[in-house]
Amino acid sequence: MFRKSVPANGGMLFVSPGEHEAQFWMRNTITSLDMVFINSDGTIRHIAENAVPQSLAVIDSRGPVHATLELAAGTAERLDIRVGDKVTCSALLTSAG
Repeated sequence: MFRKSVPANGGMLFVSPGEHEAQFWMRNTITSLDMVFINSDGTIRHIAENAVPQSLAVIDSRGPVHATLELAAGTAERLDIRVGDKVTCSALLTSAG
């Protein structure tokens, strides 16, 4: 929240202890984001691209997920990240329990 930018090769990873339906909004976010919703096996379930800054619209994972990766808007397209791709991250493996 309140970040003015996200680095082109950076982001924020939110990992939960188990899978659950995730919902976000952009109320206090002043830069546009791509949100990548990730299942416990690392498979990308859903991508919400170019979320509108300061919007109150709910952005939903469209099913239970284990993590959400927030990236600068346009990163998913730039890196050709797609639903069904696999994410490999030690934080996901250690908290999948």
